[in-house]
Amino acid sequence: MSTAAAEHALGRTDAERVAARARALTKAYGSGETTVLALDSVDVDIARGRFTAVMGPSGSGKSTLMHCLAGLDTVSAGQVWLGDTEITGLKDRELTQLRRDRIGFMFQSFNLIPTLNAAENITLPMDIAGQKPDEKWLNQVIDTLGLRDRLKHRPSQLSGGQQQRVACARALASRPELIFADEPTGNLDSRAGLEVLGFLREAVDDLGQTVVMVTHDPGAAAHADLVLFLGDGRIVDEMARPSAEAVLERMKRFDTIRGTFEGDGGPGAGKNADMNKDDADGVTQDDATKD
Repeated sequence: MSTAAAEHALGRTDAERVAARARALTKAYGSGETTVLALDSVDVDIARGRFTAVMGPSGSGKSTLMHCLAGLDTVSAGQVWLGDTEITGLKDRELTQLRRDRIGFMFQSFNLIPTLNAAENITLPMDIAGQKPDEKWLNQVIDTLGLRDRLKHRPSQLSGGQQQRVACARALASRPELIFADEPTGNLDSRAGLEVLGFLREAVDDLGQTVVMVTHDPGAAAHADLVLFLGDGRIVDEMARPSAEAVLERMKRFDTIRGTFEGDGGPGAGKNADMNKDDADGVTQDDATKD
């Protein structure tokens, strides 16, 4: 299944509205009888200036989809574009530069450098690239995230929520075309998690950013403009203007259908256990931050 936006060819106006897209995106692990199909000919468009959540059970392909769209993992077949740039044909050095210059990353483990203070962690990717930050934009990000009085603190002196806010600021600091967030609230309590989700929402609404978030949490998905549901490597449904209740109900129906299908010994039986390899992905979170 493709998203609605992928049902027609992209013209100039459409391309300007799309931050990233994939066509016939396929990712397989292994070979022969042991092949595991993590993504199965996925067509998807990520709308620019919108907040998109990606959901699905473990092994559904959601993290693999994010990593392929971000150029963190190679594809077995198909094409991926960031804006007008096809990234599936780029060499490793070109991909590294593209990720550093045009993409922001957030992970549930924060990935902050313990010996650097908050301000230094925020500007680290730009420092590595030898780029000077846009001070006006950087100050806007810092104030939006409420970090002004925490800039001199090291990660050990910050709460979990404050550390994730620093990670969010780092992702935003270079004003990237696209921000990928992989379970950004996974290691946070409910209050800190809501704060981070609110900041991501503000990044879209007030700062004009584009966010793609992988999550298991219906409450987190409710902050998005659109939810994409994955199952067995395919986009099986989507929901605009989601609520937590509607997303939860959709996931319950998905699990019921899935359980019935597998319980009958159909072709999905056993496959999904193997598919749990998806969220390991073959790419570590550190691969993004060391760019």
